[in-house]
Amino acid sequence: MARLDVTERFHGISFPGHLHTQESLQLALGFPFQDTDVLIVSYPKSGTTWMQEIVTLISSRGDPHLNQTVPNWTRAPWLEQYYCAAVLGASSATPRVITTHLPYHLLAPTLQGSRAKVIYVSRNPKDVVVSFYHFHKMANFLPEAGTFEEFLNRFLEGTLNFGSWFDHFKGWTNQTASMDNLLHITYEEMSLDLHGAIKRVSSFLQCPLVEDEVNNCVQHCSFSKMKNNKMVNYTLITNDIIDHSKGSFMRKGKTGDWKNMFTVEQNQYFESVFTSKMHDCNLEFVWEVQDKEENFSVTAV
Repeated sequence: MARLDVTERFHGISFPGHLHTQESLQLALGFPFQDTDVLIVSYPKSGTTWMQEIVTLISSRGDPHLNQTVPNWTRAPWLEQYYCAAVLGASSATPRVITTHLPYHLLAPTLQGSRAKVIYVSRNPKDVVVSFYHFHKMANFLPEAGTFEEFLNRFLEGTLNFGSWFDHFKGWTNQTASMDNLLHITYEEMSLDLHGAIKRVSSFLQCPLVEDEVNNCVQHCSFSKMKNNKMVNYTLITNDIIDHSKGSFMRKGKTGDWKNMFTVEQNQYFESVFTSKMHDCNLEFVWEVQDKEENFSVTAV
């Protein structure tokens, strides 16, 4: 399925037609979740792949066999992509691990009453937009990135593929008080304390691990391990779809890399839009890591 130049508009949001169809998107909205399902939710470039690896390793108690032999899109298929039903139908794995980039308001009706465990992964939006920009430059199924300034403006306007980061983030995080089957975890938390993050996820999944198992999970889902694992780094995807000569899917993984891309003026503009759109959000964001002792800058909105 190529459709590299196709964009699907669905409920006012653009999706790349390479893997999304109107039918697959509509099927996602009525998906019959099982109470044993694990649903990983994120806006693109927020730590999705990392959480797929963590959940797989927790389910296998630190054994990396699946992570090293089965592509992540088969282990944890995207709910809204056309191949999801076939992958799930061919698998007998329990729990089923499913991934989605869909916003809360689209999935709320089908999740209502479900006991499926939902893990929402977020990342500070400055690093998200930089990572997404670099991914656009190598992903032939996404529109031309243009200049970073143009891309940043589209990100802040919410007109990129997958819609508004602000709507996505607030839509899901606003549910944490009312959904006891929803865990919110951040990219920065995983980066600063991967051991603690894995223990937190394993507890949420009711799959407690002994210390050796946790340590195995940490070892096998470090950024360097993932970057060199072809089941995760997307080098299995052909160059006509992802042009690997233009970059790496797993680029740096650093918190605060946005400082190498944003100009002072772009940062000021971002801050003004961010403050306006997030005035009703009291969650804190880690914007940069200062040193190896894991001091970091935190701001509340």
